[in-house]
Order: sequence, then C-alpha cells, then structure tokens
Amino acid sequence: MEAADAMPKQPLSVRTKTNGAMADDREVVGEPVSPSARLLEDMYIVIIIGFAAPMNLPAFRAGVASRIACHLPFRSIQATDKKGILRWVETTVSLDYHIVCPTLDAVAVAIDPDQAVEDYVASLSTQSMDNSRPLWDFHLLDFPTSEATSTAVMRVHHSLSDGVSLLTLLMSCARSAADHMKPPAMPPLPKRTGAIYARPRPPASAGALAFARWVWSFVLLAWHTTVDVAVFFATILFLKDTRTPFTTTGHHGELHRKRIVHRSLNLEDVKSVKQTMNCAVNDVLVGVTSAALSRYYYRKSGDNETGKDIRVRSILLVNLRPSTSVHASVNMIESGKGSDVKWGNQVGFIFLPLHIAMHSDPLDYVRKAKNTCDRKKSSLEVAFTHVAAEVFFKLFGPKAGAAIFDRMVYHTTTSLSNMIGPVEQVELFGHPVVFVASTTFVPQEAIVVNYQSYVNSVRLALAVDEAPFPDCHELLDDFSETLNIIKGAAVSLGKHNQKE
Repeated sequence: MEAADAMPKQPLSVRTKTNGAMADDREVVGEPVSPSARLLEDMYIVIIIGFAAPMNLPAFRAGVASRIACHLPFRSIQATDKKGILRWVETTVSLDYHIVCPTLDAVAVAIDPDQAVEDYVASLSTQSMDNSRPLWDFHLLDFPTSEATSTAVMRVHHSLSDGVSLLTLLMSCARSAADHMKPPAMPPLPKRTGAIYARPRPPASAGALAFARWVWSFVLLAWHTTVDVAVFFATILFLKDTRTPFTTTGHHGELHRKRIVHRSLNLEDVKSVKQTMNCAVNDVLVGVTSAALSRYYYRKSGDNETGKDIRVRSILLVNLRPSTSVHASVNMIESGKGSDVKWGNQVGFIFLPLHIAMHSDPLDYVRKAKNTCDRKKSSLEVAFTHVAAEVFFKLFGPKAGAAIFDRMVYHTTTSLSNMIGPVEQVELFGHPVVFVASTTFVPQEAIVVNYQSYVNSVRLALAVDEAPFPDCHELLDDFSETLNIIKGAAVSLGKHNQKE
C-alpha cells in the first residue's frame, strides 16, 4: 500500500456541493483560504514534463505518494465552516483519482504523437476538478513524441500554489541524473538580497554627490509608485489596452479551450544578448516577447502605421518571497522539515508595457524592455498590488473582489512570467527529464507567455485560445526567429565595439 493511500481514513467533516464543500454538524478546522487564492478562480497551472524513458507507473506512483501527497496543501480541500469562512481542510488522498493514464486514439497517436499530446492537454483546459478532492493531478502519456519517450502533465489549481511553490516542490522531488542519491544542483543565488527597489546607503567616503543620488532615488521611488498606483486604479475603472489580435474575444465567465504550444530556446543565445546589451536575462526575454508579438501583429493585422501608439500590457508576476526562498525551502524538505515550508500564493504583479512597433534595429526592443524594467524596479507597485488585492477582497467580499480582479485582467492583454529551473540534468521518480514547459490557463486572457529555464535551454510556452490563434505554431516560430535576429544584431554590435 502506498504512503498516500495508507493515511488514516478519518471521516471528512464536509459534504460535497456543486460549488465546493460545506460544513455539516461537525466543526471544520484548518487554515483560512487566503484572499489571493480565492481570486484565482478557474485558473490552473500546467506543467508539461518530457521524459527520456518509458513510463514506469509503479515508480511514479510511489514517488508522488512519498514526495508530493505527503505535503499538507496537496492533501487538503476547501470547505466552508459554520461561520461561512472558507478553509483548507485535510483529507485522505487516493492516487487513483490523481494519477490518470488516459487511453488515446491509437490511430491519432500513430499519425502525429506530438499533436495527440497537444490535443489532450488542450482538453484539460475545459475539464474542471472535483472540489471534494485535493486540486491537483498528473496525466501520464506513455508513448514517444519528437522530443520525449513519454510525457507527464501536472495540473494544479492556482489557489493551491503559485509557480515558485511548484518549482520548489519539483526541485525537492528531482534527483541529479549524474548521481541518483543527490538532489539536483540549485541555481546560483541572485546577487540582489533585498527588495528590487532597495537602494543601499552609500558610505560617508563616497561624497556628497553619491549621497544626493541616493536621496534622489527615493524621490523617484515615490513618484513612480504614485504614477503606477494611479494607472492601477485607472485600469480597473476605464483604461483598456488597444484591441489587437491578442485581445480576448470572450465574455466574463466564459471558458475557452486553451492550447499550449512550446519550444526550446538556446539559453546561451539569451545570455549572449544580455552580455552585449549589459542588461538582465529578463530584459532580453521581455524584448524578445515585444519583438515577436510585433512581428505577428503587423503580419496579421495588415497595419502599416508603425508610428501609432498601441497599448499592450502584460501582467508580470513577481515573487514576494526572499530571493533565497527556493533554496531554503528545498533544504527544509530534504531535511524532513517540509511542514515548515510556506506554500500557497505569495506573488504580486506589475503592469508591464510591451512595445509593439517595427524597428530597423532589432536591439531597440531590448533597449526599450531594459528601460521599462529598470523603471518598474524603482516603484512599490508590486507591493501595492499584493496588498490591494487583499484589501479589496476583505472590504467588498469575495464576489466583488473577484469582479474587480477580472476587470483588471480583461483590461490588459496577457500575462508573462520567467522562472529559473534546474541547472543540471535531473530525473523525476527515476525518469530522466528532457524538458519542462510550464504555463497557466487564464480564462480572461487569449494568450499567456511563460519562460522556464532548464540546464542550457529556455522553454517558451504559450497558452492561447484556440479560436483567435489557429496559427499558434506560427506565433511560436516568431519567437524563435526573433531571438535569432536579436542575437545576430548583438553579435554584430559586439564585433563593432571590439573594433572601436
């Protein structure tokens, strides 16, 4: 009997309803569901993992039982107590409901296995989860594709976890492919240890000019925060992005079938541009995103007015945990202190403008991205948006809070995230990992862009509505071709600078 199935079969003090669970005559005890988690209704994080070996179902089930289902959030459901408070309530876990081995059309798999996997993942976007069980599952597809021998798809309701929590979980589950007894090497710690907007005070020996610059940085911080907060409220009230091919065509409450397409980009190419442009990896990826969307926009719209103002904004998710949180959490899990790890959602967000234009110099997209990201680092916007979400929920209630959140998402265009994954080859429950593609099903958005690094590659994943993006593979081509063009321009610039 597996560890998860061997848990004591305590009767659960809930009864299932169509909209979740409600308390019966006994008391429901557990942590309240946070306001941030309650705002993420109908949002699912999806992680596609390609393996270099056939699926070993007993080993995979044993690994999930001992390394995932053992953690409290992954054996809890949401239930309403007698006072109407929604809480996380511990329950038993039966892996038969959480590990799915679907039987697909053998003819379709034989003709195009890549398409068969893509179609199956798309079908998950319209399938809700059973609220009477913990809100996560694995779907195992045991047949070869062009990139992998077998595939696992992990789906987790966003109220249960954010991307950083899931990365922490998977890093703790993985083992080094070079030494199966060791956990994988962790990504290097960032040089920054404080908040992104923090400006350390210069030493007295630096002089009056350095001190004046330090004081001026706080003036800019206050001004930028004021502007960003005003834009935040304007977005909720009336400020909408320009209608483009990326704008959702749906209405509030509608669920559209989502299709996930993904591709590997060369991390060394990204780092090469980063070094030449003296910027961050995230700046390069934002620049590539702007350039690729611009390429697609002008091709599909037929718009020749390259100088007009096109407002396209991304909701960029920002981790509010300390920069060392992943390392610390993995170490706690490895040392048997997994109960001390803070799971759940601990993210804020910023409105990040994406530059839609045509430039003769491809590096202008990266320059624009760097300027925008540097400007956002000198603002308290991310802290304000996190607190605002909590306050809106508490003041106006769950329905009104969710309506305000939906309005904000509908008035912007896309979501964007970038996460650092394992820096060496790993295996998951005995299965060597070829690639990891992660993204999110967001009902209110027609396109979501995610980047996930793994060893020496960056996996780009696009989650798009099927109707407006029947050519989503062309859009994927735009991203890879754009990176090649930007890299070529950076190489030329580097050679020119060397000559000088």
